[in-house]
Amino acid sequence: MSLLGNIIWVLFGGFILGLGYILGGLILCLTIVGIPFGIQVMKLGLFAMLPFGGQVFPTQKASGCLALLLNVLWIICGGIELAIAHLSLGVIFCITIVGIPFGMQHFKLAMLALMPFGHEVVRK
Repeated sequence: MSLLGNIIWVLFGGFILGLGYILGGLILCLTIVGIPFGIQVMKLGLFAMLPFGGQVFPTQKASGCLALLLNVLWIICGGIELAIAHLSLGVIFCITIVGIPFGMQHFKLAMLALMPFGHEVVRK
């Protein structure tokens, strides 16, 4: 099921979405200050390309004041807009029965887009 879902996801815009995230991450990595944010954006981009079969879990090692500070900076500098966009798309997709699996993937992406530091993606 996850293979079919990923194929449909990629055909209907998931590849372009992930490519946009990865390109943004590469641009953020041009500065030393932006490297941690660029790495998180690229992690989000790879997950956005193939979201079916992946789960977002909090990490044990990355919790603490540094992750909290970076998440606050992330939210202020654009993370809230990404999360709202994914939540909006999730609600739109969940209106129809056929779109519910795709809406659920957008909800997972919204959680990662809101607070990427201290979370990891685990593939089944």
